[in-house]
Amino acid sequence: MSTETILVPVRLDFDGLAPKVGRAVSQLDGAATAILDEADIDHRLRELLRLRVSQINGCAFCIDMHSKDAVAVGESSERVHALPAWRETPFFTAKERAALAFVESVATMNQTHVPDDDFAAVSKEFTGLEVSALLSLVMAVSAWNTIGVTTHQWEPGSYRVGD
Repeated sequence: MSTETILVPVRLDFDGLAPKVGRAVSQLDGAATAILDEADIDHRLRELLRLRVSQINGCAFCIDMHSKDAVAVGESSERVHALPAWRETPFFTAKERAALAFVESVATMNQTHVPDDDFAAVSKEFTGLEVSALLSLVMAVSAWNTIGVTTHQWEPGSYRVGD
């Protein structure tokens, strides 16, 4: 088995070519973080949700980043590793399960159309402000994922917590 790594070439310097859009995505991310703070959404849950959206969207850099950030804010490696199969594990609370189902439905809305059952379940566990914060998180992460997956601009594995 070879241990040689393969460099995935950058397709497009999006940050350099479209800096206004990059700044707008940063502002969206900042606004999402502000509402997450206002709604007092737990930092461990935030990172798990960011990670799950990035897994769904297939953004290698973002998966690496949010995995590292989740552990840095105190999330267990067991839950981080089990996240793709969260429905089959006993590791997540009813509230976390409602949030995970909701963000998955939103991230895959082209297939799910965000079912009423998922919306009702998240609304049972979270206030309107909190649901708005979760929706904002998906919007911001999906925007970053779109840039990362399309351009390969950020090298997976290069992220360091606190950078």
